[in-house]
Amino acid sequence: MTSPRDYMEKILSGKAITKEDALNLYNSPLDELCQCADEIRNHFCSNKFDICTIINAKSGKCSENCKYCAQSSFYSTCVQEYPLLSPQEVAKQAKENFERGVLRFSIVTSGKKLSDSEVEKVCEIIKAIKNECDIKVCISCGLLNKEQFSKLKEAGASRVHNNLETSEKNFSNVCTTHSFQDKVNAIKAAQSSGLSVCSGGIMGIGETPEDRIDMAFSLKELGIKSIPINMLNPIKGTPYENLSPLTEDDMRRIAAVYRFILPDASIRLAGGRGLMEHKGYDCFKSGANATISGDMLTTAGITIKKDIETIEALGYERGLCNG
Repeated sequence: MTSPRDYMEKILSGKAITKEDALNLYNSPLDELCQCADEIRNHFCSNKFDICTIINAKSGKCSENCKYCAQSSFYSTCVQEYPLLSPQEVAKQAKENFERGVLRFSIVTSGKKLSDSEVEKVCEIIKAIKNECDIKVCISCGLLNKEQFSKLKEAGASRVHNNLETSEKNFSNVCTTHSFQDKVNAIKAAQSSGLSVCSGGIMGIGETPEDRIDMAFSLKELGIKSIPINMLNPIKGTPYENLSPLTEDDMRRIAAVYRFILPDASIRLAGGRGLMEHKGYDCFKSGANATISGDMLTTAGITIKKDIETIEALGYERGLCNG
């Protein structure tokens, strides 16, 4: 059986691994797999570490039935509900995060997509942020079209976030109110408007290792260079409330295999990191080189101060990666 180091040498020589290779890697000894993934990360990305924060700028009453989500109107989760926050409120938080050392800030809104009038309001929010500080602004506003993405780019956004969530084969087990192809169409619309894209998924929602690998290859085919890896935080009231969380070793394995498949990407630990015993520390030595800091949308995260201390202790240098 080919070893992780053999696959690593293949990647370092400029070649790519296949799905079959990735499935073989997934069953490799964990420590060797992670060590090789970290060497690949260092070769392609050096010691740059990309840290971002998000704000829940519009919460609840979502029309979609994603089984993991506390904001879906299909489930009773007691999540806070409110319309778009004011430009001043969002810009204030962006500036505070920038002053703490964060270089990216994402405006996240609930719902399948924003209306045209809401897009105009988000443009006002983006302009208010850019007037306050030089932080990079990302937007996560659902399944928008090219014209809407272009308006957001013109206002000052540089990146769109839109997770595939899982493999195409598994997607209908997770959500039926929109499709995997709807996600892909929105990603391509954002790219055609000149925006870079951040896209990944959630692990621990009943998917198989093959589903995880299939999603990674879908992301590679789309040219995605920022890959959030979320670990399900089971929320009471959602269909996934009784699922058992993955372990940190599970997430190390996933991050490592993703590094082999996507050697020059930012592999970004995202939601669920707070459930891990070491808050993702070992994942950052296993191929992951980016994170979302601070609170998530409806769950608590890790403080910016603590994350920066961890990043520096690992020898990383904070910086923007992949646009």
